[in-house]
Amino acid sequence: MAARVFLQFLFLGCISFGGPSAHIAYFRQVFVDQRHWISEEEFARQLALCQFLPGPASSQLGFAIALRRGGLPAAIAAFIGFTLPSFVLMYSLAVFTLREHPEWLSSVIAGMKILALVVVADALINMARQFCRGAALAATAMASAVLMSLAMQPMLQVSVMALAGLLAYWRSAAAADANHAPPPLSIETRGYWALLLFVALLVLALIGSGVFSQFYLVGSLVFGGGHVALPLLQSFLGDAISGEQFIVGYAAAQAVPGPMFSLAAFLGASLQPENALPAALRACAGVFLPGFLLLLAVTGWWQQLAQRPPVMAAIAAVNAVVVGMLGAAWLNPLLLQAPGGWAALLLAVLLFGALRSQRVPLIILVIAALLYAKFLL
Repeated sequence: MAARVFLQFLFLGCISFGGPSAHIAYFRQVFVDQRHWISEEEFARQLALCQFLPGPASSQLGFAIALRRGGLPAAIAAFIGFTLPSFVLMYSLAVFTLREHPEWLSSVIAGMKILALVVVADALINMARQFCRGAALAATAMASAVLMSLAMQPMLQVSVMALAGLLAYWRSAAAADANHAPPPLSIETRGYWALLLFVALLVLALIGSGVFSQFYLVGSLVFGGGHVALPLLQSFLGDAISGEQFIVGYAAAQAVPGPMFSLAAFLGASLQPENALPAALRACAGVFLPGFLLLLAVTGWWQQLAQRPPVMAAIAAVNAVVVGMLGAAWLNPLLLQAPGGWAALLLAVLLFGALRSQRVPLIILVIAALLYAKFLL
């Protein structure tokens, strides 16, 4: 069963261009409509859970589908199959850019900067509409953006997320009806072990400083998808990775099939070029593992959590903080480091319009950015 699941997800990992929304559509078409591995109702429930948790939603959804189909071995096989193509491509790009420094690379970087600027702007608009409904959440996002613009530091990010979540939980709990308290949570044995492992690794990551620790912390905090990993990774890794390397890796992650979190392979290899492959593997393991452990922990009782308004209010506040963080990252480094001139501005407007129309494949936008780099720089 695990081998069959691996091959199915390997195929999807080779063709799934377009980001998480496209991945989810592929999964629905293949596993609900064609192969009937999961019902429409269960697919919707699993999707809601994956969007509720931190981590890569599409990879978590594939993990959950395979888990129901063939247990934990099948789920691990699904993750490896779906991630392998993008891992190989991103790792290869990192090795190439570390070993070779052709003259045209600086032009390609300029084109990728414009593409990254446009993609993050589109993600920022979509996330603001989804997560900033209401004046309180919009104000939380604005305050987060201002704070992060002043100092994009890891401890500040974590502190603001924790404070916003606690305040929202307290406000909601104070307004809750004490006569209608939800029943106690009922957690499966597997869920306890997964949650215990998640917490243990989180504690070790907080006191550690290696590649796995840094990426595990980021994977534990990424609410809202792969775009949010950009400001988190940049602040956690600091000066170890240049701004240009971040932007090249981020833009490349848009162009390859499979999960955006494969950016970790590029960054891990770039962090330790003398030990590139092990570092890329540790980075990917670190950034993906928290989401999978939380999925295993919460699967049996997340619907009970959904009945607790304070918990949902805390999650909503954290998501609003994340929107502000992404807005700050769009300003610096993306906007401040974007190429200037009328050609760059015209290209950015055209790419943004094409992306918002949802009619132009992302690979076409990548090609347009590369043509700009070749002929106008």
